[in-house]
Amino acid sequence: MKLYINKIGIVALAVVTLVAFTNCKAVDNANNKQKGAVIGAAGGAILGAIIGNNVGKGGNGELGAVIGGVIGGGAGILIGQKMDKQAQKIEEEIPGAEVERVDNGIVLTFDEKSGVYFDTNKSYVNEASKVTLDKLAGIFNEYTDTKILVVGHTDNTGSDEYNMELSKKRAYSVTNYLVEKGISQGRFTTNWYGETQPKYDNATADGRSKNRRVNIAILPDETMINEAREEAGN
Repeated sequence: MKLYINKIGIVALAVVTLVAFTNCKAVDNANNKQKGAVIGAAGGAILGAIIGNNVGKGGNGELGAVIGGVIGGGAGILIGQKMDKQAQKIEEEIPGAEVERVDNGIVLTFDEKSGVYFDTNKSYVNEASKVTLDKLAGIFNEYTDTKILVVGHTDNTGSDEYNMELSKKRAYSVTNYLVEKGISQGRFTTNWYGETQPKYDNATADGRSKNRRVNIAILPDETMINEAREEAGN
């Protein structure tokens, strides 16, 4: 028998969800839009978390299509509840990761100080990064109804062409490593931007360090979305 959630039930579910995850920093920072409680046309907030202030300056069409629109209403609340649990687990198991709950998804940012990083001018996954990615792979294997977007970036040191290729190699190194750990290749989309999408000031050493980053966005797949809509009676 299908379970249909009426408006009162949806409000109650939202309250329970908010109370249950008050200790999760990523959830503490999520507003109603990030919880999936409103309907949006596109995942612009997730793009912003990945590429900062450069949303709308070109080259983002592919990512926008992968991210899709924001799911609202009761289905959005149910999806948000599942994503809250996953975000909390990532924060608990990978304390170095920057975890953001954005719209219906989760955005992870790894730079040279936060768990997944690369030696200078190198693109292979080093031993320290493997520890973090192993933990992340375990979570991905536990939460299987998601799709995963991996995006590579660099600072502006070196030529445009070199940095574009380096960011591509680093993004694929992360994707390929996770696939080797048992995550289905079909869940991944891999993208790269070289130095073209800085989030921080490349004029400073700290800014350049933060711009040498890999983002991982975790998004609901069609199975999760359809199940949430059916359960919510959307």
